[in-house]
Amino acid sequence: MFNATQLPYFTLSAYFDTGLLKYLSFIIIMCLYMLVVFTNVLLIVVICMNRSLHEPMYLFLCSLCVNELFGSTGLFPFLLVQILSDFHTVYAPLCFLQIFCVYTYVCVEFLNLAIMSYDRYLAICYPLQYNSRMTYNKVAVLIGVTWLFPVVGILVLISLSARLQLCGNVIDKVYCGNYSIVKLACSDTRVNNIYGLLYTVVSIIVPLVLIFYSYVKILRVCFSGSKQTRQKAVSTCTPHLASLLNFSFASCFQILQSRFNMSNVPNVLGIFLSLYFLTCQPLFTPVIYGLNISKIRIICKRILSGKM
Repeated sequence: MFNATQLPYFTLSAYFDTGLLKYLSFIIIMCLYMLVVFTNVLLIVVICMNRSLHEPMYLFLCSLCVNELFGSTGLFPFLLVQILSDFHTVYAPLCFLQIFCVYTYVCVEFLNLAIMSYDRYLAICYPLQYNSRMTYNKVAVLIGVTWLFPVVGILVLISLSARLQLCGNVIDKVYCGNYSIVKLACSDTRVNNIYGLLYTVVSIIVPLVLIFYSYVKILRVCFSGSKQTRQKAVSTCTPHLASLLNFSFASCFQILQSRFNMSNVPNVLGIFLSLYFLTCQPLFTPVIYGLNISKIRIICKRILSGKM
C-alpha cells in the first residue's frame, strides 16, 4: 500500500501493439493536432483583431476556442509520445497534471456553452434591453467565473485523490483519469465519491439545465414572433446547439465508461469513443462556428486569401 503522491508512475493498460500502424496513427494524430491549433488560433485572431467582432457573443466564442486549445494540448502531445513508446507508463505528477487539464477543459466547456446560451436568450428574448443587460463588465465576470470555478474545483478533486492509499498502479485507459485512480484505492473513498458526484452536478448538470431553460424560452419567442425573429434565432443558435449536442453525447459516454463495466464494447471502439470529446470537439467548434456565422466566415476568407 502506498500514497498516490509517492507513486513513481502509472501504467496505461489500454494500449495494444499495432506494429507499423503506430506510425500511421502518429501521423493522423499529429495532423489532427495541427488542424486543431490552426483553426482555433485563426478564430481567436479573427475575433481579437476585428473591432466589429468585439461583441459578447464573439468574446464568449473566443473563450471557447482558448479552452479547445487548452484541452487538446493536455491530450495530443501525450498521445503522440505514448503511440511511439514501447512502455506505456506516465510519471505520477504528469498524470495528475493531465487530469487537471482534461477535467478543467470539460467543466469550462459546459460552463462556456451555458453562458453562450444565456447570451442568445437575452439577444432573442430581450433585444431592446440586450446592451444594458449584457455589458462588457458582465461579460468579463462571466468569463472569469467560467475559468476560475473549474480550476479551483479540479484542484480540490486532485488533492483528494492524491491523499489516497493505492494498491496498484495500472490504469485501464489511454490517458489518466481521476476515477481510474480512485478505483485503485485501498483506503476509504467516500469523500472522493461524494465530492465527485456533487461537482459533476454543479459543473455539468446545472449548466445543461440552464441551457435547456434558455432554449425553451427562445423557442417560445420564435413560435410567437415574426419570420425575421425565427431566422435570427436559427442562424445564431444552430452552431451552439450542434456544438452542445456533440460534446454532451461524447461526455455522457465517457462518464458511463468510467463508472460502469464496458467490457462488452470492443477495445478499439471504446478507445475511440473515450477520445472523441477530446479530439473532435476542439476541431468541430471552430469549423461549425466559422461556417455558420457570416461575419467570421467573410473575415476568415479575407485573411486566408491575403487581402487583410
